[in-house]
Amino acid sequence: MNKKEAKIKIEQLTQTIREHNHNYYVLNSPTITDFEYDILLADLAQLEKMFPQFAYPDSPTQTVGSDLFKQSDNTNETHKQKSFLQHTHKYPMLSLSNTYSIEELNSFNDRIIKGTSGEFNYSCELKFDGTAICLTYKNGELVRALTRGDGSIGDDVTLNVKQIKSIPHTLKNSPTLPDEFEIRGEIYMPYSAFDNLNYQRELEEEPPFANPRNAAAGSLKQLDPEIVKERGLECTLYHLITPSPIAQTHWEALQLAKEWGLPISEHSRICNDINEVFNYINEWDTKRRELPFATDGIVIKVNQLNVQQSLGYTAKSPRWATAFKFKPEQALTPLLSVDYQVGRTGAVTPVANLEPVQLSGTMVKRASLHNADQIELLDIKIGDYVYVEKGGEIIPKITGVEKGKREESVKDIVFPTQCPVCGATLVRDTDEAKHFCPNSDNCPPQIKGKFIHFISRKAMAINAGEATIEQLYNKGLIYSLSDLYSIKEEELLSLDKWKEKSVKNFLDSLEKSKNVPFERVLYALGIRHVGETTAKSLAYAYKSIDNLADATKEDLLQIDEIGEKLADSIVNYFMDSRHIQMIGEMKQAGLKLSIDSSANAIESEKLKGLTIVISGNFSISREELKKTIEKHSGKVGSSISSNTNYMVAGEKCGPSKLQKAEKLGTKIISEEEFYKLIQD
Repeated sequence: MNKKEAKIKIEQLTQTIREHNHNYYVLNSPTITDFEYDILLADLAQLEKMFPQFAYPDSPTQTVGSDLFKQSDNTNETHKQKSFLQHTHKYPMLSLSNTYSIEELNSFNDRIIKGTSGEFNYSCELKFDGTAICLTYKNGELVRALTRGDGSIGDDVTLNVKQIKSIPHTLKNSPTLPDEFEIRGEIYMPYSAFDNLNYQRELEEEPPFANPRNAAAGSLKQLDPEIVKERGLECTLYHLITPSPIAQTHWEALQLAKEWGLPISEHSRICNDINEVFNYINEWDTKRRELPFATDGIVIKVNQLNVQQSLGYTAKSPRWATAFKFKPEQALTPLLSVDYQVGRTGAVTPVANLEPVQLSGTMVKRASLHNADQIELLDIKIGDYVYVEKGGEIIPKITGVEKGKREESVKDIVFPTQCPVCGATLVRDTDEAKHFCPNSDNCPPQIKGKFIHFISRKAMAINAGEATIEQLYNKGLIYSLSDLYSIKEEELLSLDKWKEKSVKNFLDSLEKSKNVPFERVLYALGIRHVGETTAKSLAYAYKSIDNLADATKEDLLQIDEIGEKLADSIVNYFMDSRHIQMIGEMKQAGLKLSIDSSANAIESEKLKGLTIVISGNFSISREELKKTIEKHSGKVGSSISSNTNYMVAGEKCGPSKLQKAEKLGTKIISEEEFYKLIQD
């Protein structure tokens, strides 16, 4: 590889890893396995070693992934707080180096031996698959809980942590208890709580969490502590930090913490040499499948605290500790056939039917093949023996084919050219991997999917479920979304297992849904690419469904969040006369299809006479922030000028606006400072 190729590859890997860090730490929704991520990180580290001149100063190989909260990442729940406060860690909260290789673990052991002249042994612990936490106790009382954040600054989640039963608010009296100390550990979700949470989410038509780690991290970052209380989180602590030494070894320190009432793992063990470490790893690679919670490896730490201190730290991790990570459990099984599922948006997803096989404690019969490109990439054929893994230990995923077992009788997987349900010719956008059925208003699974989306809690919150929609559709009672509001009582009584009480609850929820605000109605319509945040922006920008229906593509592109694809989708939606007729019927039914005028009422004159320009991403949509400025009598400017009084700068603020504001001496404030301005 020459220098030019190396520079390009380092740039690409850095950007890709940063995106995966954001998905993992902030969105709690990783798109690749830990193993795949670690391969990318190792590739980047190797290239940076060969071509250090092209390495970024803040390369992912040198920094800790950040979980710092941004409200825009987590706006789908009812909140009681605006956002989390953030505090600087008293001691940096680093991450661990890790390996999947016994050879690399031997090298780690050799480095420890070479780096110290004294005797030492190892403390080995299970690596809990959750989210890191740092607790501070003063005079035996829990006073603060911080997430890892970016290693230097963390989100204050104290109120949420106090909802976790295994974390004591007050410690037992003990002569060894310091006046103040920190202890770090992992908050995780047991399998039973995870299964219950996903069951509830499916009942409420919400997407299930992919694995317990995502569920734990997402739960800890809820802004309403009452939600956290219901999630069944647990905690195990594994690293004590005191202002002055209270023990000679890591093991002794944790035993003291256990005496104070803190939750310490019962599965840890002292290993006198690297061979005992290997025995511990082999033992738990099997036994971990019997645990009631997820683990993804073993943490190996030098036990002697003075040796830890002498070995020190790199910019990212301690030199005296590492993690040996278990490779994802894999099974080999025949691929019997492929089905094609049509979703609400028309996306056609191939699903592999497998000969049932045991994997990570459950029987796996089906696995997603994602799209036609994935099938071609893996060169999968019907009759092949395929390798199946559980991404994050939960979702079945086909990762490869055992070509050595391929027989002549295998058949090519032929991706359909027509919708498997309605027969319409499938289309594929040039920039998307999926095929779509364009017959959105006549394809049964798409029609039923739209109704299920429409009645969901985040949309119209109608008291019904998938089975109800199935019955109503099969009986010919619903076809267009507006049909829900013309269903009669006697028609509902004809449904299987429906009695007077069920009918009353359903009709009451229909009536109540007429009070749902316009932005949620707009989201409920299911216009392709229009999510919750975009629906809010459109509602605040256009005020009514009629204004939005009249908007041109050029008009729509003036809104910050709207791009070409989304603008085309909106324009095409309102060009369909069936949609216009349906909206007319919704108006007659009494749904809110415009912004309530009282929502725009002036709340104060605190910004009267002030012109404010906003730039960047905020905890609310930019349209909502503009609306807040107007509610307090301020004027929203589109560009920086000598008449601009304030610039509110968010994340990814436009550099040109920032430079111009600095040049003109315009006062630049953060979102938090803006809120103080209107509060004061």
